[in-house]
Amino acid sequence: MPHYLKVSQTASTNTYLSRLAATLPGGTVIYTPCQTAGRGQKGNSWESEEGKNLTFSHLLKRPPVKARDQFYLSEAAALAVVEVLSAEAGNGFSVKWPNDVYWRDKKVCGMLLENSLDGSDIAHCIVGIGINVNQQRFLSDAPNPVSLINITGHEHDLEAILRKVCFRIEELVASLDGENARRDLHQRYMAALYRNDGMIYPFEDAEGNRFMAIVAGIAPDGTLTLRHEDGTTRDYLFKQVKHIIEGISL
Repeated sequence: MPHYLKVSQTASTNTYLSRLAATLPGGTVIYTPCQTAGRGQKGNSWESEEGKNLTFSHLLKRPPVKARDQFYLSEAAALAVVEVLSAEAGNGFSVKWPNDVYWRDKKVCGMLLENSLDGSDIAHCIVGIGINVNQQRFLSDAPNPVSLINITGHEHDLEAILRKVCFRIEELVASLDGENARRDLHQRYMAALYRNDGMIYPFEDAEGNRFMAIVAGIAPDGTLTLRHEDGTTRDYLFKQVKHIIEGISL
């Protein structure tokens, strides 16, 4: 079961938790109403108005997957958020590869997973999550943020959502000790994947080349396979390809 430690302010809950990870039990969740320098994937920042959103990090110790299969943890965390937010605010939520959570074409949640490895095993995983909940206006240059209050028109209970998400993460991660359970989790992840509907969509690669493709699959290490218009397939690592939404690269 998760147990929670609230800090009044910190630069980054992931950084805070990583310093203490060796001395804390698995399931520890660090959360704060004021994160001043939240970190996203590949050095991106995360905007969060004080007291309005969820910014937290969840410690998973010795999760039941090998280092080579660590993307299952990302799938579990993303699905947990999609399930809880869907129950809170209705339909329209999806996972934009690898683990952002979207509502329609707008970003409501970002994640940063950081793993400490012990040979072929994962000693611990820190799941850092930011969810836009009660913030109504966004001031950064992020192209497409949205919050639950924007979606529903009313405020939401931050700690209730926090506890539901963390409990569900623990449940989904605990289920990963069996091959069938991993296969089922991956199928649910694919079903929840943004724009994974068999339609062709615009993408942009790291060199700025734009093309049309269909999602063909995602490997256990998180590699995305796209099928291009000419029928050829190509594998992409994170940051090697982006979705295009009305001229915006995401």
